[in-house]
Amino acid sequence: MTRGPVISAAVQVLAHVPGMARHGSKPQRELARDPSLETPFRSALRSFAAAVAYAPHQAFIGAMHPRALPERPWATPVVPPALSRFAPDGEIMPETEFLGLLAAIDEFGLLHLEPDVARRAATALEQHPLAARLDLSRIGKAAATGHFEPGALPLCVDHDPAGFMMRAHDQDESLSAGVLLENLCSKGTATLALLHLLEDRGIDPGSIDYVLGCGEEAIGDRYQRGGGNLAKAVAQSAGLTEASGADVKDFCAAPVPALVIAASLVSAGVFKRVAVIAGGSLAKLGMKFQGHLAKGFPVLEDVLGGAAALVEADDGRSPAIRLDAIGRHRVAAGGSNQQIMEALAVEPLARVGLPLTAVDDYATELHNPEVTETAGSGNVPDRNYRTIAALAVRSGAITRDGMGEFVRTRGMPGFAPTQGHLASALCYLPHALRRLTCGEAERALLIAKGSLFLGRMCQLSDGMSVLLEASGTRKSERGTRN
Repeated sequence: MTRGPVISAAVQVLAHVPGMARHGSKPQRELARDPSLETPFRSALRSFAAAVAYAPHQAFIGAMHPRALPERPWATPVVPPALSRFAPDGEIMPETEFLGLLAAIDEFGLLHLEPDVARRAATALEQHPLAARLDLSRIGKAAATGHFEPGALPLCVDHDPAGFMMRAHDQDESLSAGVLLENLCSKGTATLALLHLLEDRGIDPGSIDYVLGCGEEAIGDRYQRGGGNLAKAVAQSAGLTEASGADVKDFCAAPVPALVIAASLVSAGVFKRVAVIAGGSLAKLGMKFQGHLAKGFPVLEDVLGGAAALVEADDGRSPAIRLDAIGRHRVAAGGSNQQIMEALAVEPLARVGLPLTAVDDYATELHNPEVTETAGSGNVPDRNYRTIAALAVRSGAITRDGMGEFVRTRGMPGFAPTQGHLASALCYLPHALRRLTCGEAERALLIAKGSLFLGRMCQLSDGMSVLLEASGTRKSERGTRN
């Protein structure tokens, strides 16, 4: 039997941007409202060494599997051990270099850098493994020669002035400096991830036909606020001269629909190779910083994430996307966590004759609990895994006594930053490919959920799931381990 489309490669990156944390939506509002927060906020910003040594970040870039994370708290020790910023799945980039990257992809000259920052960024990026794929000449051109103008947004590195972001229009909110910085940061992290995909996996950029963006940013202008196309912008920055692209929007759930659409395009023969990319969300930096300060933690939401994956026709070795086992949250499905998981886990597996125990790895909303618990949001992944385990009991796949083992062996600790589209299963994709390719697992189910009610257009949630299967795994019931 001919297999369907596969995911042949996936990478992800982090940009450590403590200087930008104050421009997150929550810090921006709260620091202006309560000036007494300024000193503790600044004091709680992490060094780059601390960010690299933070265990969930190492799991994010593939240095360890999430199940290998040490016991919490992860935010200690205060003096971190020396760890590499590079790992099998990508890297953690320091802020100065990231500003240089942003300057290198800024098409309109809106980002201005202090001359010394521009020099240091260019020098560092010249030594970067991706240097040959970047137009580093733009960094020098971004060195600030003019004056800070009304409407510009100041930028800092290590509390020192680093430059500023200009607005593109004096009346259009969508082209204000803050929004443009959000868009440029999303473009930058997605570009960094896509460049790593090309370089680290030896992929010819001209072989990719289409790019689907699934980040949280909606770019546009006053007349079409979210009508823009970040995917094609990223394709251009990464040198994908033969590709076009479009964005998929579904709040935090967007990455899984993007993977499904990509697989469908490949399966239909429309395109041979489709890249799925996502950039970070600057608005979510420092979102829960007050809870962190209250617990004596550093500001943990100081990183922007990026991800890229390649979907193509069956290559005989890569994990397949089971297009016959797609879970979707129908309008009539109900909005409780149990009803959502029934739609996204139970129903698609039952459709192809598989019990819940046929899946080795479930990837759900893998938010880092050290970030969320301090702010009262609880342990989101653990809650989801317990719901799936309860459904496994109800279906007869396991006994009630086996729930703990089910959660321990088929779930995992949350390790992603609170950038919902990355945490919603996408962050596990490189790990899933590795385990499915080397024989450690046969099946992985990626489950993404989104909060449509946040847009005030409906009271619904949304979600989609996709089953990945190792090459050679039969499409009949198999692997029903209890």
